[in-house]
Amino acid sequence: MEQYTGSQIVVLEGLEAVRKRPGMYIGSTGSRGLHHLIWEILDNGIDEHLGGYCTQIHVTLKKDGGITLRDNGRGVPVDIHPTKHIPTARVVYTILHAGGKFGGTAYKVSGGLHGVGASVVNALSKRMIVEIHQDGKIYQDEYQNGGHPVTELVDGYLPVVGKCNKSDTGTQVTFYPDDTIFETVEFKADTIKKKLKEVAYLNKNLYIRFQDENTGEDVTYQEEFGIKSFVAYLNRDTEILHEEPVYISGQNGDIEVEVAFQYTQSYNEQINAYCNRINVVDGGTLVTGFKTALTRVINQYARELGTLKDKDENLDGKDIRNGLVAIISIKHPDPQFEGQTKTKLGNTDAKSAVDDVFSTEVQRYFDKNIEVLKRIIDNSMKSYNARKAGDKARLAVLKQLSDSDAKTKLASCSSKKAEECEVYIVEGDSAGGTVKTARDRRTQAVLPLRGKILNVEKSSLEKILVNNEIKSMIASFGCGIGDDFDINKLRYGKIIILTDADVDGAHISTLLMTFFYRFMPELILEGKIYRGLPPLYKVDYETTVKNKKKKQSEYLFNDFELEKFRKIKENKIIALQRYKGLGEMDASQLWETTLNPDTRVLAQVTISDTMEADEITSLLMSNNVPPRRNFIMEEAKYAKLDI
Repeated sequence: MEQYTGSQIVVLEGLEAVRKRPGMYIGSTGSRGLHHLIWEILDNGIDEHLGGYCTQIHVTLKKDGGITLRDNGRGVPVDIHPTKHIPTARVVYTILHAGGKFGGTAYKVSGGLHGVGASVVNALSKRMIVEIHQDGKIYQDEYQNGGHPVTELVDGYLPVVGKCNKSDTGTQVTFYPDDTIFETVEFKADTIKKKLKEVAYLNKNLYIRFQDENTGEDVTYQEEFGIKSFVAYLNRDTEILHEEPVYISGQNGDIEVEVAFQYTQSYNEQINAYCNRINVVDGGTLVTGFKTALTRVINQYARELGTLKDKDENLDGKDIRNGLVAIISIKHPDPQFEGQTKTKLGNTDAKSAVDDVFSTEVQRYFDKNIEVLKRIIDNSMKSYNARKAGDKARLAVLKQLSDSDAKTKLASCSSKKAEECEVYIVEGDSAGGTVKTARDRRTQAVLPLRGKILNVEKSSLEKILVNNEIKSMIASFGCGIGDDFDINKLRYGKIIILTDADVDGAHISTLLMTFFYRFMPELILEGKIYRGLPPLYKVDYETTVKNKKKKQSEYLFNDFELEKFRKIKENKIIALQRYKGLGEMDASQLWETTLNPDTRVLAQVTISDTMEADEITSLLMSNNVPPRRNFIMEEAKYAKLDI
């Protein structure tokens, strides 16, 4: 086994800053940031696997609220660091920018390149215990309250707390997130399992075991066919154009490239990119290389097969990717990510590597699988024809919107400053009338919709543009749609979906969010979409203040709050009013509960996982009933009211 010593740990250097501005390092202090701590430690085990040293990773959700991650890699070095003169493991877990991934000798390929992951997790934990198995010995170090060591060194070294077989090597980290920093410190088993499943797909034959001490659950993940199986899994409930996902692999210089893809009968494309097994959700150069190569190759074959004539223009990349589900995974010796959370890859050589490998290998595949190629070209031509028809419809609609009074349903606001303006999308004229009366006319606009909008899942742009309610929204927002979309022209800083607190209201909200996600995703990604949360009940109750009985009122937002209220104010409720719709509130009540920026409750619509968002949208909004029914029945048992 190759030696892994302190001389390979390069220090760049400080830890209190992490606690002061955790969002800079982990994205947020909510549930997403909390789970990011796990991914940082998990990445270290994956890096050992990428180097050929780790075959197993165990993750245990503990009863006391902590979590343990154990890998059987080489183990973090325990020797004395040559410049810091303390155990190297302590350097790794207490000093920012200290890691074995800078010099290029300990790791040729790595996902955690900044050297801040382990120390950031320590900084944001109230307790961390590190156990290292090396050379038949078990070493231990412990930190508390943001990374302060509490273990006494023995002659400058970490204490040995036990013995093990010499072949039993690796690192075990147990940590407890700091509840004074995070909004929640409750780990979600489902979130962890989903991530581990993804990791297994991206790392062929890596054995991963998840145990939950709270429920007794014990699950293992191991994938023989890697990202090819990943694509098949993503399309498990989707109508597909060809049976087997296509798998491409190769190497360009020091960069290893893997691509798996399959076409479906959907109108959408889904491309998920990974560099050194890190999900770069915003893509970057590796995605550009893939798109460029795919577009060029399909156009080349379309002309060779006579589908495109000399006088015909090339198929657009969007046409060729219509219905595509793809995974791109590369190994890069020196990836340049944007930010610690690694959302985008910037290396120009990644573009050329993916382009070169994919172009060469996919042509070899298509030459042997001509029927698959023909189906893809036919699908591209259908998309091309639909896009041309959609372009005509879009231009006609945009002209109609500019020439007509299509915005007459909109009750606009007087301010012209987009950043301070907001538009409420409400269901029906009754609710619309109440909201118009209650609003602040200077900054709040109201757009009533008549009934439910079209379910745009599996609908072309041409089809959705004939829907009157959708046309009204496009005209009101002012930012266009399709190729003409420009978020800088959006007239409102907030678009607020305001529907009744019932099943129909929830359905309308879902239809609207599906439309935004599929045809104006930038509105969600830029944080422009919100849901207004009107109360479901008004309770009048009697209370005693300074020995005097006093009548008071309180608004409650759901049945859970009502039951909680009954227990506290038992036998003192005088009257209970349930609002079946927004139209049942008078203007003053609606202003107080739902429109007043100082007292209202808004929920911002965000996407934390684009792959999951795409999968669930397709599942719940398509016409394929059995998978939807199975999903609802499976998830219903986990349903909770998050107050």
